[in-house]
Amino acid sequence: MSELLKRVLFAVPAATLFLYLTWLGDWYFKGFIIFIGFFILQEMMRILASSGQFTDQYFPYTIGLWIMLYPFIPYAFEIGLGILLLFVAIQTFDRTQESITKLSTSFFTGIYAPVGLLCLMLIRDIGSNETGFVLTVATMLMIWGGDIFAYFGGKSFGKNKLAPDISPNKTWEGFFSGYLGCFAGLALALYAIPLETDLTLELALPLILLVGTFGPVGDLIESKIKRKAGVKDSANLFPGHGGFFDRFDALLLAAPAVYIYIKLIQDFGYVTF
Repeated sequence: MSELLKRVLFAVPAATLFLYLTWLGDWYFKGFIIFIGFFILQEMMRILASSGQFTDQYFPYTIGLWIMLYPFIPYAFEIGLGILLLFVAIQTFDRTQESITKLSTSFFTGIYAPVGLLCLMLIRDIGSNETGFVLTVATMLMIWGGDIFAYFGGKSFGKNKLAPDISPNKTWEGFFSGYLGCFAGLALALYAIPLETDLTLELALPLILLVGTFGPVGDLIESKIKRKAGVKDSANLFPGHGGFFDRFDALLLAAPAVYIYIKLIQDFGYVTF
């Protein structure tokens, strides 16, 4: 069975489950995203350890959970301060050679993926249930469309390497093809989903540039970490797809970009979600 066929056979039911939980929204969706977040954290910690950059074994999970729950729990800021005080105190008395490294790597691991996943949850909570669903699906379809078009565009037309030291197979031709995929994903979400929203295609066009740019950057960041560790995939959980970090690397930067733009056009009165 070809690698592409494996990816398709897994992606269809996985996407169906994701869309179903996205439609349910509320804590069905949030719980699912937090579940994904813990797997990404575990994979990141393992990859960083393989590269010699060790993390604390517990605080990345603690920091990550705090970030993903921040808007939804009482005394969130005070809880975060308590986590910071406890973490720094423990690391201060850590006598291992990796103690200084653990400070920085634990913070990066605990913050990076959870912030992106939190932004996806916040996008889902924008406006009515229908609006949040459309915005979330549009974000995911742009990411998936960009990834698919970049893959086939790179294979068909790729000549100029995008970042040969990080990901030798990526090309500028594939990168720019990704913008077409983002456009296709956005149009599909806005016109194929039979739900009304104030977001028009014209107003949403900047999202194509944002997702088409920051999605690949998120992909490259993961590739850079994996190359340092000497691994191909973050895990072997899914046939043809690797791990959760492999599947959601583009989302981790694309979702914050989308959230910032949506909030800005809301605050400036261009939409009334």
